[in-house]
Formats: sequence, C-alpha cells, structure tokens
Amino acid sequence: MVEVTVTPRSSLADRPVQVQVRGLSPSQLVTLRASLMDEHGECFQARAFFRADGAGEVDPGRHAAVGGSYTGVWPMGLFWFLQPDTLFRRLVKRDVAGSPFLVRLEVFDGARLVTGPQDQPLASCEAERWYVGPGVQRVPIREGRVRGALFLPPGPGPFPGVIDLFGGAGGLIEFRAGLLASRGFAVLALAFFAYDDLPRTLTQLDLEYFEEAAELLLRHPKVRGPGLGVVGVSKGAEVALAMATFLPQVVATVWINGTAFLHGNPLVYKDLRIPPIPYYIERAILVEMGALDNSAIFADPRDPAYSASAIPVEKVRGKVLFVVGEADRSFNSKLFAELAMARMPPESCRLLSYPGAGHLIEPPGSPLCSISSIRGTPRPVVWGGEAQAHAKAQEHSWQEIVQFLELHLGPAATMKL
Repeated sequence: MVEVTVTPRSSLADRPVQVQVRGLSPSQLVTLRASLMDEHGECFQARAFFRADGAGEVDPGRHAAVGGSYTGVWPMGLFWFLQPDTLFRRLVKRDVAGSPFLVRLEVFDGARLVTGPQDQPLASCEAERWYVGPGVQRVPIREGRVRGALFLPPGPGPFPGVIDLFGGAGGLIEFRAGLLASRGFAVLALAFFAYDDLPRTLTQLDLEYFEEAAELLLRHPKVRGPGLGVVGVSKGAEVALAMATFLPQVVATVWINGTAFLHGNPLVYKDLRIPPIPYYIERAILVEMGALDNSAIFADPRDPAYSASAIPVEKVRGKVLFVVGEADRSFNSKLFAELAMARMPPESCRLLSYPGAGHLIEPPGSPLCSISSIRGTPRPVVWGGEAQAHAKAQEHSWQEIVQFLELHLGPAATMKL
C-alpha cells in the first residue's frame, strides 16, 4: 500500500519537515503535489515529478525532482515553491494566532502536469504549518496612538523586545512577528498607516509615533530592556533605519531591502524635518503581464541635490544588519545599503547580500512572490527574484537575523512545535 507522510505533521512555518513516500514500485514515476487554501480562498500549489528508488520510496530530501515546480534535491521544495493558481497573489497568513495553513500532500501515478477532482491520489496526508508556537499570546494593541499586535512567548519572561514593520502597502502584517515570538522574542507587529483609525495613506513619517511604540513595548512587564530591536522590510526598513538613527532605545536593527534616504514622504521628529526625494512615477516601466517595474522611479541618491534627504546614519549608536536581494526590482537596495554603510563605523554594521534574491525576503516557508497586487497601486508590482536563489536566501538570512537579535538583545527562549 502506498503511503505519504510528513514529519512532524504539525510544525512552525519556518521549520523544516520531512516528506516521505513508501510502497511504490521500484523506479515508478510519480507526482508529488502540495496544495493549500489561504484565508481568501486562493489556492497555492507545487508539484514535483520523481522516480522511486529500488525500495519503492521517494524522499525529496534525498531524491532529485526530475521536473515540475522545481528540479534537483530540495527537502522543502514542495513548500518553498508553492505558486498561486491566480496570478499576482502573495501568500500571507492573516489569522496568525487562530489557525495554521493546512498543506495537503498527495501522490499520483505518473507525471501529472495538471490534476483535477477526477484524479484519485495513490495516497495523501495533511501538514499543519503554524505561525505561532504553543502558548504564544497575541494581544491587540490600541494604546495612545499606537496600533498593532503584541506577540508574547509563554512564561514569565522578561523577553527581548522587537518591533516588526512592513512596507508601503500599509495595514498590519503579523506572520513574521508570530514566528519571532515563537523563538522567544516579545514582538510588536506595528501598523503605521491604513489600519484601524490610523491615516489611510502615508503622508509623512512621524517618528514620535514610532518612539511612542518603542516606549510602550519597553514598559511592558514581560519585556527586557533597556534596548530593543527593530525589523523592517521595504518602507519599513527606511523607518527602521530612522529609528536606529534617532531613538536611543533601538540597539539592533534589521534592514531588509530598504533605502537610506527619505522617499515620497518627509520624516518629522520634534523640530526636525527631513525632506523626501520625490518619486518619478513617469519613469515606471510596464513589463510582463502589465505589471509595474518601479525601480526607475527612484532618483540617483548620490546626486548632491538629494543630500538633505539622507537619513543621518552616522548617528546610529546600535548595530545594523543590512539584508539585500541583488535581484530586487523594486529598487536598488544594495546601493542604498552600501551608501548607508559608508557613513557608519565598520563595527556597527554588516551586509548580507544575496544574488538572485528579490525584494520580499521573508522567513523560510514563504514562497517567492515576484509580482503581486498591493493596496495603493493601479497595477501589480514587480518585486523580482529567482525562485531557487530566493529560497536559499530566505533560509540563510532568517537564521542570521535571529542570531543577530539574540546577540545584541540577549538570548531568547526557543520553543518546539
């Protein structure tokens, strides 16, 4: 009898699992298919074609896929190379604390390029992929002006504190905060526009809002001070670098594919105002499938005319980890990282630069999203990235990010699922 298993059946979404098929005929050609439905009813799937070994087994960690969504030996390939059935959809877990993604794994005889309801699998099983570990608490935050969600590990603490920021689409995205909390950090997923009663659009970066959030987090009895960490991607990385520059509470900053200048919106903080470099929307390029390549809308930051828009990173007192995808098609993040680092003491910063990785570098388990629709843009946006290089970058950078935060904020308690 054919059997497919995933071990462990229930796991955190950033942790590896082992998929195994037994009971096949030696050298039998089969299709392994993974599929899940997100909270909007969108289906994501990946498939790979394998030949069973002499014992009638297939193990993606030992055996090479000969075709399908990927080729070669990728233990997590069926999870990392999921693709949406509908173009321009990005896989994002919304209900982080309430439910896992349920990934269905099926084995079919032969190489099946498509599978429909009429195709009966030889075997199937289901895996749970969670974004919070057992006992992690999600606490909605609506205090003063601050809006977000606080994720607390189980136990009395105190835990190292981290603020987690996403980019220019706004809203509240919590999946990275849940995974970091499952590694022992107290994490505030922080919204800064287009959420609850916050402004619907981003007109300026008011650093006092982020200062209020930092103070709120550090006041929490389960948060260990005196310093905290910030993780930001895209516009969130721009904010994170500004926080590291002006807020003494920020001692460890993870900047993922951001800028080192103000773009589009000014930064205001007390009596300070940093003017933005304008976006040159007329330089946007319409590329494959009508998507927008925005990389040209950013002016050359090395132009002396824009020097007043630079974030004065020479004032950073903590440590900064710059994470760059060299195939980022949103903007030239490597140039921005290098320009920032040139103004900082060498011991205060480090660069992780990944050839082939795109803009949206996320925890492992998030499949590459190279083009997606986002709030506020009339067309889907090109993010860039090559699937296999991007997957490797996510796996490596995530371990480095966690170690960086532990090094500079103190050890965190990791839990198992």
